[in-house]
Amino acid sequence: MLVEFNTLPEESKIWIYQANRSFSEIELEQIKEKLNTFIANWTAHGSDLEAGYEIRYKRFIILAINQESQAATGCSIDASVHFIQQLEKEYDVDLMDKMNVSYKQGEYVAYKTLTDFRIMAKQKAVSKNTIVFNNLVTNIAEFNENWEVPASESWHNRFIN
Repeated sequence: MLVEFNTLPEESKIWIYQANRSFSEIELEQIKEKLNTFIANWTAHGSDLEAGYEIRYKRFIILAINQESQAATGCSIDASVHFIQQLEKEYDVDLMDKMNVSYKQGEYVAYKTLTDFRIMAKQKAVSKNTIVFNNLVTNIAEFNENWEVPASESWHNRFIN
């Protein structure tokens, strides 16, 4: 059952998929249609999942499930991963690689491999104040509080001197 992301409880489980590039406006409209269809039909053991999504900065797809109404199961999670993999193929984009870093440069969202981010940190091209996206957050409350944070307050801190 598709619901508005902002109506889901703060304890709702989330998954964040970051793209290695920004989506075009046309791609965003198509992806939203596909997400609407997928989530409207998303089930766990035959029961509807109360779920929603957001797309932020034209490159982050955030899926959320209200675990109170119906918990996600292995099969339902597999279905969402398969859906994301289909988007990757269709739009020639990487959404599943967790070893990459997205961070802000002003209002622009940059995307680097972890190796390149480490090099940039050593060269002082990024600092402890650089706003990074902590895609390891697990629920909406953490997402709201700790998704966009200075590198010093994230797992990225280990790379910053």
